[in-house]
Amino acid sequence: MNEITDKNSTKLERATLGGGCFWCLEAVYQQIQGIQSVVSGYAGGAQPNPSYESICTGTTGHAEIVDIQFDPQVISFRDLLEIFFVIHDPTTLNYQGNDHGTQYRSVIYTHSDEQTKVAHEVVQELEDAKIYANPVVTQIELAPTIYPAEDYHQNYFQQHPYQGYCVAVVAPKLAKFRAKFKSLITPQYA
Repeated sequence: MNEITDKNSTKLERATLGGGCFWCLEAVYQQIQGIQSVVSGYAGGAQPNPSYESICTGTTGHAEIVDIQFDPQVISFRDLLEIFFVIHDPTTLNYQGNDHGTQYRSVIYTHSDEQTKVAHEVVQELEDAKIYANPVVTQIELAPTIYPAEDYHQNYFQQHPYQGYCVAVVAPKLAKFRAKFKSLITPQYA
C-alpha cells in the first residue's frame, strides 16, 4: 500500500480519483477532515510528463485526477468514494457536463488490494440500490504513474472563486458536497 508518514507519525494513505475537471474534485476534497493534501494531476496515459495542453487533445490517454493524502483514522477510503459518487456523474462515459473527452472519464486508481475491493463494493452497492438511471461506468484500475499538473492548476478554486467556470461548475458541486456531507467539513471551511 502507498502509505506515507506525516510529521506527527500518522500513517497516511493515498487515493487517486478522476471525475471530470480536477478543479471540481480538488475544491471538495480540500475541505474534508483528515485530508492532508490534494494535488491536481494526470494519470492513466502513455506519454511521460504530459502537459495540460497535451492531455486536452484527448490523445495522450491521461485522465484529470486528484491525488489525495488522507488519514484513515479520520476518514476512510469508502467515505472518500461516497463523496466522489455524489459530486460527479459516474454514468457518463468520457464527459462531465460540458467537459468532453477521455481526460474527463470517471476513474478510481487504487493503491492497494483493499482499495480495489472497497471500490468494487461501493460500485456494486450503487448498482444494487439503483441510485442512477444508467449503469455506473467508473473504471477501477491500479494506480499508474501520477503526474502533478502545472502549478497554476493547484488550489485553483481557492485562488479564482469568481472565474466563470468556477462560478458555473465548481461552486455548485462544492455546494452539493457541503449540503450532503456537512459533518465531514474541516472547521476552517464550516
